[in-house]
Amino acid sequence: MFRELKNPPADFLDWKWEKFEPYARDLIERPLTAATVDEWLRDWSDLGDALEELFSRLNVAVTVNTADEEAEARFRAALDEIYPQAMAADQKLKARLLQSGLKPARFEIPLRNYRDDAELFREENLPLLSEEQKLGLEYDQIAGKQTVEWDGKEVTLTQLRPVYQETDRTRREQAWRLAAERQLADREAFNDLWVRFFKLRQQIAANAGKPDFRAYRWVQFHRHDYSPADCQTFRDAIEQVIVPIAAKIYEKRRRQLGLTSLRPWDLDVDPQGLPPLRPYQTIDELKHKTSAVFHAVDDTLGGYFDTMIRENLLDLENRKNKAPGGYCTAFPIQQRPFIFMNAVGLHDDVQTLLHEGGHSFHVFEAASLPLGQLRGSPIEFAEVASMGMEFLAGPYLSQQHGGFYSEADARRAFDEHLERSLLFWPYMAVVDGFQHWAYTHPEDALNPAACDEAWDALWQRFMVGVDWSGLEDVRRTGWHRKLHIFQIPFYYVEYGLAQLGAGQVWRNALNDQAAAVSAYRSALALGNSVGLPQLFSAAGARFAFDAATLGSVAQLMAERLEL
Repeated sequence: MFRELKNPPADFLDWKWEKFEPYARDLIERPLTAATVDEWLRDWSDLGDALEELFSRLNVAVTVNTADEEAEARFRAALDEIYPQAMAADQKLKARLLQSGLKPARFEIPLRNYRDDAELFREENLPLLSEEQKLGLEYDQIAGKQTVEWDGKEVTLTQLRPVYQETDRTRREQAWRLAAERQLADREAFNDLWVRFFKLRQQIAANAGKPDFRAYRWVQFHRHDYSPADCQTFRDAIEQVIVPIAAKIYEKRRRQLGLTSLRPWDLDVDPQGLPPLRPYQTIDELKHKTSAVFHAVDDTLGGYFDTMIRENLLDLENRKNKAPGGYCTAFPIQQRPFIFMNAVGLHDDVQTLLHEGGHSFHVFEAASLPLGQLRGSPIEFAEVASMGMEFLAGPYLSQQHGGFYSEADARRAFDEHLERSLLFWPYMAVVDGFQHWAYTHPEDALNPAACDEAWDALWQRFMVGVDWSGLEDVRRTGWHRKLHIFQIPFYYVEYGLAQLGAGQVWRNALNDQAAAVSAYRSALALGNSVGLPQLFSAAGARFAFDAATLGSVAQLMAERLEL
């Protein structure tokens, strides 16, 4: 019966819940004993894979073209008709397994997570969770429509990014201000969307018996290995260790550019007046040079990426009506990843593809695990997969390895990556701190003006060294331009923690690249079968929040940059 799910028919994306319901009912009614649990878990895994594949493909369709009304209608219908029913059925299956008292091999982490899900599950939240997904579509649509006229052409704001690297400061400022004005034009739309998101999430948390959405989210994200207090410790460590280093980076840039003050449009141009890095001319060139870099890191990883090229599992170029950002999703029936991004000819595109490539390698490495419930990974470690690959690939960006640059430009590119890694931690602290503030100050957070002030206070605490005078409205509304705040609340500290793990992987690679890559791949192959500390340890890193661990990695980066 379940065999059909492994090879679904051509009309699979049009399936309604009634096509899935017999499989769920069979699992709910079938005897569950020590003798039957292995087959039961395999069949449950197949059902979960089919549902994940469906929603992944529907999501891809609406993000590659936000103006595709048919794709949007299909996705919305699935959110209305399938998503709540699937979640309800899945919860019944989790409850069955928990009530059975059975403890399948390697299933300790999934069982722990199922207890979390049981704690949160409320029937009345199912339509609210579906509505939350729809509000996420609205964010993409608002951002996806943001275009301006530049050099006589209509361009997306992403397509303006190359201008910020030009040596002509007047043009940089004009482009930056044009983008900022266009974003501020949607200020009320983002504020309205935020209030609707926030009220909805308050209701979801209240229905689940939680004091606030942060408490709800902590359980929903299965955060057993750290607490909100640990996040505060991490932010304090960033303020102590990283903010002074960031100030040195900005001051060095100001001096090199010969400016009295550093402005937001001065942050991407090469400070020594060198022309911008232009790593490729065509998307095919981006694909094939990235393949060469991955092969230089590890032939198996390079082979995975070649499979993605061959099977058309990459949508890389920016265009109008394409959703912002980048992601890697999984098609579990195919046992394949899919990478989405917005390339416009910058070195940032190379970094994004290396990053999302790391996520894709996680999908490939974990595919051999026997059950879908084991193939996932805590998102804190999923980002080690992506950020770790950025660091591991760093030595292989040159043409000597089939990559993009001369030796000098390859070093310049990796040094830029180290700089941005250091500068990212303070920004992460702003995004993370804002969300902790918002969901523990609900009355204030329902007032967008108070949100502006809270964001601005955090910005001025952590983001030192850049002159925003006269641009205060743009600075205060920066939270509008961080999609995680709207679409994936509390999913941001993971990047900071993962970057600390990835930095440790890089430190190991400086001593023994092959051993570091081997440990990295071994850790990816563990999927969701062990906890966060064990995953980090398998990759050769320590899961930590303290200033000493952060400082040991940051100092290595600063020394490389001769700060």
